[in-house]
Amino acid sequence: MLVDRSTAKDRCAEGLERGADLLRGARVAIVGKLGGVSRRQAGQLVRHHGGQIVEITDPSVSLIVVGADESPSTQGDLLPQGIGNRTASGEIEILQETELWQRFGLVEAEHEVKRLYTPAMLAQLLGVSVSVIRCWHRRGLLIPTRTAFRLPYFDFTEVATARRLAELVAAGASSAKIERRLDQLTEVLPDVQRPLAQLSILIEGQQILLRRGEGLVEPRGQLRIDFDALQGPETGPSQVVLPAPHVLSMATRQDEAGRTSAAERYGEQPDALLQLAYEAEDAGDLELAVDYYHAMLARDGARADLSFQLGELLYRLGQVEAARERYYAALELDETFVEARASLGSVLAELGRVDLAVAAYRGALALHDEYPDVHYNLARLLDEVGKAEEAAEHWQEFLWLSPDSPWADEARARLESR
Repeated sequence: MLVDRSTAKDRCAEGLERGADLLRGARVAIVGKLGGVSRRQAGQLVRHHGGQIVEITDPSVSLIVVGADESPSTQGDLLPQGIGNRTASGEIEILQETELWQRFGLVEAEHEVKRLYTPAMLAQLLGVSVSVIRCWHRRGLLIPTRTAFRLPYFDFTEVATARRLAELVAAGASSAKIERRLDQLTEVLPDVQRPLAQLSILIEGQQILLRRGEGLVEPRGQLRIDFDALQGPETGPSQVVLPAPHVLSMATRQDEAGRTSAAERYGEQPDALLQLAYEAEDAGDLELAVDYYHAMLARDGARADLSFQLGELLYRLGQVEAARERYYAALELDETFVEARASLGSVLAELGRVDLAVAAYRGALALHDEYPDVHYNLARLLDEVGKAEEAAEHWQEFLWLSPDSPWADEARARLESR
């Protein structure tokens, strides 16, 4: 999506002016854990625009900012008793951290520039399963632009990378093999950490080749003459030329050649059982992968991330009730795990527990109201039970969040049919 940079800059300037008016003369208390900036940075911002930082118990407080990393269930505990009367009278204003950034125009500007995709949306776009997208994400082949309550979002650069990965998988390459070949290319070109996103790449069957002049370089550095390129552009393997944006480094893992992984370089040891689980999943042996996850839970005790991944595998094995229990377990350990809430809602709907499914979806939106997948699923479910008016609200919200989603046409058709 192309954006007029001068227009975006003007809107940002207008937002900063509105934000300055909000803070000028305000006595601001910050409570809870901030998600966008540090407390020191937030304090500097307040003071720079004429405000003053005070404690929440200060009787002169006029603005309270609640950190974005606080879950809705705990926010009430952060505010003193009797604050509601002072808020109702207009003496005190309470803002969520995200609302503060919206007042400054910062969140809106970012939303205009980027179209972000959740794992489910990306899977639908590429015609692969959500588990494949999650596998690529775990292996570091896809880097999220941002993560909200454990939910990764991918921008258009990652969509292009995912398309290349999908081509390789369609040719029969496993995620582990792709990762090893890309690692080999980064050894040949140490300044390039993400070849699929940064270089002119050709995909020939399961081979990843780098075009260098009139030749091709294999992952291990061996030069191959591209006779088709010498003869002209009409023949030869399909070429995909990608832009070279500034991107983050791709995490690499230990492979058979003995190279060090990113985790080891930063002093972390790779989890051998987890790697075995990934490999079993890549190979399609889901039951073996389930066994590895059970082994990790027996070793480490209850963990939300492992419970969620185990639930995903059990669902793919057709064990829907068992998957439901694992999603519940993940939420018992981490109530802010929005993907677990979304998956739980889908499973409950499949089991015919529509009331609980709606509650699960609403719980996910209470945590993260910009989760497009949940608006989509909740809208469909509400339509099915005859709550068309309420469903329309979620169809509209979904379209506002993801107008380019692969499900957008369905949402527009639903709204137009009313």
